[in-house]
Amino acid sequence: MAHAHKLEIFRGLLKFKSNTQKIWGVLIFLSIVTAVEVVLGIIKPEFMLTTSFAGMKLLNWVFIILTLVKAYYIAWDFMHLRDEKAALRRTIVWTPIFLVSYLVFILLFEATYIYDVFKSGFLAWDF
Repeated sequence: MAHAHKLEIFRGLLKFKSNTQKIWGVLIFLSIVTAVEVVLGIIKPEFMLTTSFAGMKLLNWVFIILTLVKAYYIAWDFMHLRDEKAALRRTIVWTPIFLVSYLVFILLFEATYIYDVFKSGFLAWDF
């Protein structure tokens, strides 16, 4: 079954692509994204550590975005969302994206508030 050919429509052109080619493409894409994350984690560029956006360092935002990209791509290929109807794809993909974005928003603003409360001296750092 690994050498079976599937018909893939890409930008109006008919193109045959084997399952083996798809698996290698997924492996290469996920490896590149993971390598970028590892390199950024090792190097830790100074401008990404000093620049903040919405209460969090830019490097952390890059890690969150790259992780969401990998999760989306894994769902797209391994859960076969590519072959589903558009409404089902939107339901499966946009719901977690909305919920994760909402969770990140709440965590950032609550954490900032708690940090400000501890910093202003209302409570002591007794941890």
